[in-house]
Amino acid sequence: MERSITIRVPGTSANCGPGFDTLGVACTIYNDITLSLLHEPDLSIELEGEGAENIPCDSRNMVWRSIQTLLTRAHKDKEYQGARIHMVNRVPLSRGLGSSASAIVSGIKAANVLIDNYFSRAELLQIATDIEGHPDNVAPAIYGGFTVSIVENHKAESFSFVPRIPLQMVVAVPDFFLSTKAARKVLPEKVPMQDAIFNIGRSSMLVAALIKGNIRFLRHAFEDALHQPYRESLIPGMADVIKAAKREGALGACISGAGPCIIAYTVEHPHEVASAMEQAFAKNSVKAKALILDVDRRGAHILKQDEI
Repeated sequence: MERSITIRVPGTSANCGPGFDTLGVACTIYNDITLSLLHEPDLSIELEGEGAENIPCDSRNMVWRSIQTLLTRAHKDKEYQGARIHMVNRVPLSRGLGSSASAIVSGIKAANVLIDNYFSRAELLQIATDIEGHPDNVAPAIYGGFTVSIVENHKAESFSFVPRIPLQMVVAVPDFFLSTKAARKVLPEKVPMQDAIFNIGRSSMLVAALIKGNIRFLRHAFEDALHQPYRESLIPGMADVIKAAKREGALGACISGAGPCIIAYTVEHPHEVASAMEQAFAKNSVKAKALILDVDRRGAHILKQDEI
C-alpha cells in the first residue's frame, strides 16, 4: 500500500536587520508538497506556481536531492529509490524569502514522516543546515516564529519564540532576481569593530524587545551595519523604500535575507506602509508588489496523509 503525505512549509526572512546569519522569522506565505516514496527508481515531479518555468523537474530538483540526503542518513536509500512529488509554490524565487530553505525543509519533513519520523526536529535542523550551509532560514521553516541560531563545531542549535507583539510584516517584492551568491560577493571579509558593536547591540535589543513585548525599544533595533550598506548598490531604491516604510509608521525595515525584497515590521497601518514601499520602488524604476504577512507560529507541518 502506497502512502502519501502533504506538507506545508512557510517562507522565511533571515537576518531581520542586525542578526546577520543568525536571526530568522517564519512568514505566512507557504509552499506545499505532496510526496509518495517509491521502491523502484522512478522519479515524477510536478510543479505549479512560483518558479514553474525555472525549477528543474528531474534529479537536480532541490526537494528530491534533500529527500535523498535524508534517506541516505536513515539508511533507507536502497529501500526507497524513487518518488512522486507534487509541488505548489507560493514563495517567490531568489527574492530573500527562503525559497531554497522551504524546498529543503519540505523534502526532509515529508520523507521523515513517511519513514515513521526516524529523525527528531533537532536532527532535521542539522540535516537541513548541512544541505543549506547555514541555519538562519531553515530553522524558522522548521520551528516557526522567530529563531536565533548558532553553529558550534558544525552542530546547529536554534532557539525559537513567538513575539509578544502583534507584529505584521510588509514585504515589497521587486520584479528582479538577486542570487545569494551575488549578494555574498559584495560583502567584506573584515568589518570595523564599531560596526560589529553596532549590530551586537541591536540584535540583542531586537530579541529582548520581541520577547518582552516592548515596542518602544524596536525603533532602532532593525538597523544594520554589517551587510546592508554593501548590498545597497544591488537593490535600486533600497534606502528610499526603507525611509518610506518608516514614514508610514513601520517600526523598522531592512533587506529580507540577501534581498532584493525589502521587509518592514509594523503593528499598524500595514496597507499604507505597503503602498509607500511600492511607490518608492516605482520612483526608482523598479516594479514591486507588496505582501502583508503575519508571523507563522507552526513551521513545517502535515496538511494531509493518505494511503493509496
